[in-house]
Amino acid sequence: MTDPHPSLVRTNPPELSPPTGFSHAVTATGGRLVFLAGQTALDGAGAVVGATLPAQFRRALANLLTALTAVGGTPADLARLTVHTTDVAAYRASAPELGRIWRELAGRDYPAMAVIGVVRLWDEAAMVELDGIAVLP
Repeated sequence: MTDPHPSLVRTNPPELSPPTGFSHAVTATGGRLVFLAGQTALDGAGAVVGATLPAQFRRALANLLTALTAVGGTPADLARLTVHTTDVAAYRASAPELGRIWRELAGRDYPAMAVIGVVRLWDEAAMVELDGIAVLP
């Protein structure tokens, strides 16, 4: 089978814990780097929408993917994603649902990822913010 994104190689060494919803390493060669700004659950009018962390995650991911699509990218082009959350315990508890949302919106090509707990985000009502780096062929 041909790699759908030849400029990104995802590596998960057997010596490390099996990754769930992320890749341990992503190597990028060639292409254009795209740096994606942090996205929260803002709607088009600039208001945070979603009363739950999964609802806000869905909107924040959709916003990030909208920015990526605007420059000609696809979810498979994401090499790195950082999740900033105001409630790591709630993020962990919601992990199965967040995984379903990811697969629905972004598929099964997982970037290298980190989840960072923060005291608050720029938008005080936001529970989650996503930023990333993509490599376009």
